[in-house]
Amino acid sequence: MEQILAAAAEAFAESGYEATSTNAIAARAGISPGSLYQFFANKDDIAHALAQRYAEQLAELRETTFDGVDPAALPLDRLIAAITGPLIEFNLANHGFKALFARPDLPPSLTAAVAPLHAALLGRVTTLVAARAPQLPGEVVERTATVAIQLVRAMMPLIVAADGAEREALAGELRAVLHGYLEPVVG
Repeated sequence: MEQILAAAAEAFAESGYEATSTNAIAARAGISPGSLYQFFANKDDIAHALAQRYAEQLAELRETTFDGVDPAALPLDRLIAAITGPLIEFNLANHGFKALFARPDLPPSLTAAVAPLHAALLGRVTTLVAARAPQLPGEVVERTATVAIQLVRAMMPLIVAADGAEREALAGELRAVLHGYLEPVVG
């Protein structure tokens, strides 16, 4: 299954979800299409499995990033760096993630697959915003979290596509944009 998921992530990153067939995934995995169908009924099932895999990896990333640290107590610039750095590394290591789950034109067949992933991410960011600004009404907290997530989503393709110093410069721009947006809201 891991071999199929790795092949699918590569194929989706390279060709896009719509253009990738289960036959192409099977060929990339070095197995027959029949073998693929022993594990997954169709391409959507593969996307659901990838969503679960990415959600688990992101949960582990969050735990290791903030293990023993109170994120609400960190200065805002350090908190932003502690979140964006690992997220950039995650996106660099998982090109299929961006190709499938962080795109603005998500096909309807993937909506159900990514809904838990999006909900978990929104929940985590909402919790952070609420912890830093407990006086804010819930709708403001959720809106702030949503905008912060969208800022990261918008910049991530540029950062991932860049190399070396340019990647670091773009990551710095992302941190500056987030700080400029969040500082007046959460201090």
